Order: sequence, then C-alpha cells, then structure tokens
Amino acid sequence: MIIDTLANADKYLSVHPLFAPAFEYLKSVDLEAIEDGKYEVSEGLKSIVATKIGMTAQESEAKFECHNNNIDIQVCIKGNETFGWKSRNDCKSQKGEYNPEKDVLFFNDEPSMHFTLNGGEFVIFFPEDVHAPMIGEDEIKKMVIKVKK
Repeated sequence: MIIDTLANADKYLSVHPLFAPAFEYLKSVDLEAIEDGKYEVSEGLKSIVATKIGMTAQESEAKFECHNNNIDIQVCIKGNETFGWKSRNDCKSQKGEYNPEKDVLFFNDEPSMHFTLNGGEFVIFFPEDVHAPMIGEDEIKKMVIKVKK
C-alpha cells in the first residue's frame, strides 16, 4: 500500500508500467468538475468516479475486499474518506469465493488499521491489500483507477 498526495505522484511512476499513464490522466482531467461514471482511460486502465455519502465502518467492512488482477489507485477528490486495511497474508476468514468477473474476493476479518484521506490525497492498493473504503459521515467524491496488474 502507498499513501501520498497527488503532488508527489511522480515518485511512483516506476512502480508499475501503467502508473505513468494513470497519473498523467489524473493531471489531465478537472477532478472537481468530472461527472460520476465509468471511463475507459487506455489499454489496462479504467476509472470510476463516484460521489456518495460515506458509510459506517461496519457497513464498509462487511465488504472487506481485495483484487487479484487489478491495482487500485483511489483518489479522494472532495471530503474525507476513511479506509480500513489489513494485509491479505494476515486475513484468515475468506467470505465466499473469488469472483473473477468482478475481480473481487471478500473477507470476514477485521481491519488491522484505519486511515483517512483528504482531498488531493491517494492510496494505492495492491492485490495483497485488503481494504474497506468509503467510511465517513459526509459526502465523498472519489476516483478509482483500475490498473491491470
């Protein structure tokens, strides 16, 4: 997992070949004005923009998730978004089977930590990062860039 501000995004371009075009895309769009929806960015990259009222930790952690084939770059555009996190290696209670169509696997485990992103900050979740997003009391606008592993 990586947590930082968009101002420091260039430090991570060498981590994955698709991070450079992903962060270039982030720089090219007006994050405040972009409409909610799904966007095809380029081969191996798509983005999802959503504006919603945050949920309780209990609601979010009911869908404590990770992915096998995608890396998530989750950007807080507006508001404050809290996440639960735990290393996949430490999760012991798988919830159902892996869904290859949606590239998602759920766990019943509790997060080992929580952290909060403010506007202009991002987190990168790799397949080994189990996460519970969208925890908050107010409106959160975010973008998730799905990066093909």
